[in-house]
Parts: sequence; structure tokens; C-alpha cells
Amino acid sequence: MVTAAVVLYNTPQYMFLKLLHSYKPDTGRKLYIIDNSEKPTSYCENVCNDNIIYIYNGKNIGYGAAHNIGIQRAILDESRYHVILNPDIVFDSSVIDSLKCYADKHDDIVYMLPEVIYPNGKIQYLCKLLPTPFDLFFRRFMPYTKITQKWNDRYVLKVSGYNKIINPPCLSGCFMFLKTSALAENNLRFDERFFMYFEDFDLIRRLHRIGRTIYYPDVQIVHKHGRESYRNKKMLLLHIKSACIYFNKYGWFIDRERKSMNRRILQELAESVLIAE
Repeated sequence: MVTAAVVLYNTPQYMFLKLLHSYKPDTGRKLYIIDNSEKPTSYCENVCNDNIIYIYNGKNIGYGAAHNIGIQRAILDESRYHVILNPDIVFDSSVIDSLKCYADKHDDIVYMLPEVIYPNGKIQYLCKLLPTPFDLFFRRFMPYTKITQKWNDRYVLKVSGYNKIINPPCLSGCFMFLKTSALAENNLRFDERFFMYFEDFDLIRRLHRIGRTIYYPDVQIVHKHGRESYRNKKMLLLHIKSACIYFNKYGWFIDRERKSMNRRILQELAESVLIAE
């Protein structure tokens, strides 16, 4: 069985319905709607059934904490795979089947991210090295120059070409195709100290310790990607707070695991380029 969860927070109905149409819950798929809105979301009443379960939290408990409810339900359901869905994505329902088919053949895979594009068709560079404080500072606050562009290209692993399967230690959490048994057996959940931002980096990093966290470009999703922290000061402060929690947890400038994981993926990509040549 495949289960999935989406967290709502004052989410527009049209956006949710597009996601629902993409996922297509049926007898083989179950969807958990975790609602962090101030009031129950009225349109959810019209879609709930045995395969679509609505859970209202009564307050905004945070993105990771809400998704932990869905993860726990997936474990109880004994689903083979659990998908973390952002409400602002759309995709063909066959994407789920394609990911499942590939993961079924590779037991060491614990996380998959498909190719992600903007609504205009441009690719989103969502494979990354584990970040250093400098990486995040350069991306957010430094003006565009050849030096900052080169730095950013290295950080988002552009050398990979984004046209083949790779195994980075850090990827986006907008669509997380997870092996449920890996979460259950290793007691892995989102760290609820992250209210929003960095909870995906943190969980994928811990998953990368026990298996492959792969970028799988053979299938594609569309992500609106609002980048709220670039437009909203409150969200920017929340982003900075989460970054501090992350670096306090793993180390700001001395992080041996980060160094080891980043060296490994860069070496793998360098070797793949040499083979291609």
C-alpha cells in the first residue's frame, strides 16, 4: 500500500483539488489531510471517505509536527511507501506508480525525489550539498556575480546535469517518497524543533545515513515554489531561526559528517563526468 499526507494551512480550495486530482486516492492509496488552519477547512468535508482521512489539529503545530501524525498513521497502516506532499504541487498520477516500481527493485533506497519544474517548465535545482552557513548566506544575501554563481552551482550540484539518477545527502522536501519501514525501524520522524524550514534537510540527512536518498529524473512534478521567505520578513526570520537550530544541532563550521557526505557525492559526480567523457 502507498499512503500520503498533505498539511493544510489556509490552503485555497483550487490548490488542494489539483493535488487531490494528481494523487488520485483509491483502494491502493490512502491520503491523510492534516489541517493546521485556525478553523476547520470546510471543503474537506466533501472529499473524505475511507481512503481520504481528515485530521484537524485546532492550531498550527508546525509543518514537521503535523507530518509526523501522517507518518505514524502510515506506520500503523503498514504501508510500504509514504509520500510527503506539498499542497502547491501537481503531477500525473502515474508518477507514484513509477517511483514505487523503481523502489521495489532497489531495497537500499529510502527516499526519492522526482524531477521538479516550475509552472513555466524551467527546472528547479533541488539537489544540494549539506549546507554550510556560507552557502546559505551567499544564496540569500550576496548580489549576483560570477563568483556567487559558481558557488551556488556547486552547492546545487549543477555538474550532475540533472538528467541522471544521483544520491545527494540533501534534497527538497516538497515531494518526499519515503520507505515506511526505514522510518519505522530507525524511529525516524521530523524533528519538531523546526516549526518550518530545514525539517526536510534534517530528516533526509538522517535517512542518508541508512540508505540511498536519490534524485530520480525519469518522472516529473510541477511545483509552484512560493519562496515566501524572500518576500515576507516574518518568514525570513523563521527561516533564519530554523537555520540556527540546524547548525546548532550539527555544527556551524566543524561538521565531519557534512564534510564526508559532501565529499562522497562530489567524487561520485566527478567520476560520472569522466566516464561520460
